[in-house]
Amino acid sequence: MKYRLGVFRGDGIGPEIVAATLQVLKAAQERDARLRFEWVPLPMGWEAIRATGSALPESAVEALGKCDAWILGPHDSVSYPPALREKLNPSGELRRRFDLYANIRPARAYPGLPAVCPQMDLVIARENTEGFYADRNMAWGIGEFMPTPDVALAVGKITRQASERIARTAFSLARQRRRKLAIVHKANVLRKTFGLFLEVCRGVGAEFPEVEVEDYHIDAMTAHLVRRGADFDVIVAENMFGDILSDLTGELSGSLGMAPSINASATQAMAQASHGSAPDIAGKGIANPVGMILSAAMLLAWLGGERKDPAAGEAGQAVDRAVSAVLEKGPRTRDLGGAASTEEFTTAVVQQLSGN
Repeated sequence: MKYRLGVFRGDGIGPEIVAATLQVLKAAQERDARLRFEWVPLPMGWEAIRATGSALPESAVEALGKCDAWILGPHDSVSYPPALREKLNPSGELRRRFDLYANIRPARAYPGLPAVCPQMDLVIARENTEGFYADRNMAWGIGEFMPTPDVALAVGKITRQASERIARTAFSLARQRRRKLAIVHKANVLRKTFGLFLEVCRGVGAEFPEVEVEDYHIDAMTAHLVRRGADFDVIVAENMFGDILSDLTGELSGSLGMAPSINASATQAMAQASHGSAPDIAGKGIANPVGMILSAAMLLAWLGGERKDPAAGEAGQAVDRAVSAVLEKGPRTRDLGGAASTEEFTTAVVQQLSGN
């Protein structure tokens, strides 16, 4: 198959780690004649602001409608002009516009790398469209408001439809893995909203009798992850809890700077590393590209499943294995205790992938 992949280079270290990721994807393409990519470069972040005055031009969004998937480099939205900081950031806007409801965030420790939980290997399925995040839970306006200068209110939204589809995604993941799923909620306090989320997730679980199901209050889950993170397989949570827990598990498994993720709907997906743009090291050639490369591997796996394309699925697995092999034996970037540049690390992954 041939896939049209949009490419947003992003801000800070974004251009460096996205370039590294494209090198790896080109190597994956070269090793399998069944797989072909067509790159669609698109402006985002400061590159777009300088050219158009917008951090995410409408022309770029429209172009994605003709893409199978896309790669999103990190954005440095806190540095944007004040008027743009008031708007939804590029990542949030793309999630909203394309209804990318499933944010899938793995956390896995690697042999030879230090980790608080060296046996951790889990996946968080985060609902991506509602909850208490004010930038994406309303059809019009935002979910925060101030009736007086001294009172701030926030509206959280939990719906049966959104809860059901993220639950079904999470249970499907668990069925492919170790067949264990944990539902995270706060239904003991927020009985209507999180009560609905818990009820719906358990209802979907009845369709997956082979999957063992438990549920945990969010505060208890943070303690369990620190104490026995290796016991968990797939965790499903609403938006804010999923965001917080995935940052925690990223650190417990080694480093949030290596954590990958994809944002997916039923028809499109976006590869996006969990970390930020790290402007303090931008342009120095020392950024760790693992999070972005593994996000692209997840994107290939998603294409393999959704498009029923074995070549894409196999390529995703091959990229994952190549990264794991290089992390285990080196070279490693400076944040992992090594001395390799971004380019040197990427070359090692490409060579591993190519069998050289």
